[in-house]
Amino acid sequence: MTIDYPTLARTIAALTEGETDTVSLMATVTCEVHHADERFDWTGFYRVAGPDLLKIGPYQGGHGCLTIPFARGVCGAAARTGEVQLVPDVDAFPGHIACASSTRSELVLPVWNGKGRLLGVFDIDSDQPDAFTQEDADALAGILKTTFAAVL
Repeated sequence: MTIDYPTLARTIAALTEGETDTVSLMATVTCEVHHADERFDWTGFYRVAGPDLLKIGPYQGGHGCLTIPFARGVCGAAARTGEVQLVPDVDAFPGHIACASSTRSELVLPVWNGKGRLLGVFDIDSDQPDAFTQEDADALAGILKTTFAAVL
């Protein structure tokens, strides 16, 4: 299944128009993205909750890790570096945290507010190896930038 990212972006924009509450935006994005593609086994946010610490936010799928330090895992790497993490094989990623044993590949994007402050990371796991493409990363980064631009 290939995602129609332009339609997904329009849907999320319509659902979140005028909303500035971070958790409400995260919940809506999570729901829409999670149900957009069968590759997405776990979809959700980890919020910056303290110095160098992420805590779980709105998500869909099985349980996730409750806290992740910036120093560990794929989510921590995205938060620490501010760079998208496109991981075709989580077992080959140094320090990967196995929140779910079924995860084979992962895409994690940093999420910034309108002032450039890191709000957290958007994490998508797949039970399929090499499930994500650069197209996925670029399209989702654009959706996140637009959605969270009004959060200050």
